[in-house]
Amino acid sequence: MLAKLIRKPFDRPGWTFEEKYDGYRILAYKEGGRVSLFSRNAIDRTASYPSIAEAVGALAPRTLVLDGEVVAFDRGGISRFQLMQNAAAKVVYAVFDCLYLDGRDLRREALSTRRTAMEEALAHSKGKILILSKRLAANGLDAFEVAKERGLEGLVAKNLSSPYVEGRSSEWLKVKAHQEEEFVIGGYTEPEGSREHFGALLLGAYENGKLRFIGKVGTGFTQETLASLIRKFRPLVRKSSPFADPPRERDVTYLQPKLVGQFAFQEWTSDKKLRQPVFLGLRNDKSAREVVMPNTEER
Repeated sequence: MLAKLIRKPFDRPGWTFEEKYDGYRILAYKEGGRVSLFSRNAIDRTASYPSIAEAVGALAPRTLVLDGEVVAFDRGGISRFQLMQNAAAKVVYAVFDCLYLDGRDLRREALSTRRTAMEEALAHSKGKILILSKRLAANGLDAFEVAKERGLEGLVAKNLSSPYVEGRSSEWLKVKAHQEEEFVIGGYTEPEGSREHFGALLLGAYENGKLRFIGKVGTGFTQETLASLIRKFRPLVRKSSPFADPPRERDVTYLQPKLVGQFAFQEWTSDKKLRQPVFLGLRNDKSAREVVMPNTEER
């Protein structure tokens, strides 16, 4: 179940307002002593997060399906996607839904019922590897102010009476406190000065089936990141532009639009370009075709 993006916060009876986490979406399956962790694009991530798999395996229910986000927190307790790029980062599983519990399919049940089941399933979990998603405030407008004050990415508003439906739903709505999105990497410019490997990345998003150029980013890279990215780029080099509206840039190397990165930015300009984007890291849990121009229409 995916949340629909809206522009402004709101308050509404029968809704709950949770912290929006900045990590990797993961479904956790427990069948007896066997645990599997899968990303949103159905890639098995069990070996990537052994501590989480072990913690889920130690839970009392014999059969269990949990939905949540694998995250790494900074010293201020804020989840940061950039920290996930460090293999040594301590990760936790922030659980926000329970789809199946001891032979009972909960997907048609109300979120309030699923939340209770989730809390019961995690009640005796040991350590701090598994955590419950945090509710920010009972009032949605107050919750948004809390998100802004804490420096969170935003909040997710959920209808407590809603069932769990696969796909994007208006029963879950997300409001961002600062701008952060995934975009397709369609090429790069040559480095200048002391910079090595490449200068800036050319970014795009799909609109009506065509990849549109939305700007370039040259900040947020370490020497290690530059070297790692250029190795991933080499097999993807192509002669023609993947963009329907190629940028007017010199010394550009175009790439097959396969890689997706996460970027923070100040705002969208009136001509649908990013202002002051910063590279945060690659995403391997989302295909390029899923990256579409954000729709921020109000509900």
